[in-house]
Amino acid sequence: MATPVILETELSLLTRLRFVTRKRKRGGTWGERRSTRRGAGLEFADYRDYTPGDDPRRVDWNLYARLDRPYVRLHEEEEDLAVMVLLDGSASMAWGEGEAARWPVVQRLAAALGTMALLGGDALWGAALHTTHDFWGPGRGRGLLPDWQTWCTALTPSGATPLADALRDIAARTQRPGLALLLTDGYDPDGLRAGLSALAGRGHEVVLLHLLTPDELDPTLRGDLRLVDAETGDKREVTVDGAALDAYQRRLADWQAELRALAGKHGGRYAMLRTGVPLRRMLLEDLRKARIIG
Repeated sequence: MATPVILETELSLLTRLRFVTRKRKRGGTWGERRSTRRGAGLEFADYRDYTPGDDPRRVDWNLYARLDRPYVRLHEEEEDLAVMVLLDGSASMAWGEGEAARWPVVQRLAAALGTMALLGGDALWGAALHTTHDFWGPGRGRGLLPDWQTWCTALTPSGATPLADALRDIAARTQRPGLALLLTDGYDPDGLRAGLSALAGRGHEVVLLHLLTPDELDPTLRGDLRLVDAETGDKREVTVDGAALDAYQRRLADWQAELRALAGKHGGRYAMLRTGVPLRRMLLEDLRKARIIG
C-alpha cells in the first residue's frame, strides 16, 4: 500500500492554500481567520456605547466630535479554524488497483488536507471511522506534520462501518463547531443522511468528498458475473449488457445528485473525486471548482 508522503513541491503548494468556509465559527484560539467574536483584532466590526472602564484608545474621537457622545470601536477577533478530517474506514474503501486504488488516494488526500490545516495555523483533528474509531489530535502547528502523516499512513480499512452511528459518535465527542471533511465512497446513503444531520446539528460545516474509482464511474465488465459485497461477503449473480450499463450510468448520476442535495440540505458542500487523478489536480481543479479550498 502506497505511503502518503507529501513531497517538497506539494508542501510548497499546500502552504499557499486555505479552506473556504461559508460561515464563521465560534471558539478557538488566536489564529488567522475571522470569528463571530468581537475584540481587539485588526478589522473593524461595529460600535457600542462607551462604558466606564473602557480603554480610551478604543473610543472613536472623530465620531464623538460629531455626535457629542462616546462610542467604542469593536473589531473582529482572528482565530483558528477547527478542521476535522474524517475517513470512512469500511472495507469497500479498499476497492481498486494500482494508482487508482481508492484507499492510497484517500490516505494521500487526507494527509494533504491535514497538512493544509497545520500549515495554516488551524486546529486539526482526525478520525478513521471503524466500529472502534482511530483518532488523531487535536493539534495545531507545523511541528506536528510528521506525526499527522505517520497516522494517515498507518490506517487500514476493514469490515462494515455503520456511518450513522460513527458520525453521531463524532458529533457527540466534539465541543467546537468546525469544518468536517468526510472522505467516503458513499455506499451507505442512509448512514450519511443521519450522520450528516448529526454533524450539522452540532454546528459543523460538512464537506462530503465522494471518491470513486475509474471502473466504478465507467465499468467495462460484460457478461454473466458473480458480484461479491466487499463488506458482508453477500453474492449476487448478474448479467451485464449494454442496457444494464445504461441503467447503471443513470443510477450513478442520480446517486451523485442525491449526495450533493444531502450535503446542501445541511449547508454543506459535495465534490466527486476520481481516483487515479494526481493530487495536485484534485486540489487545484476539483476542490477549487467546488469552492472547498482557495
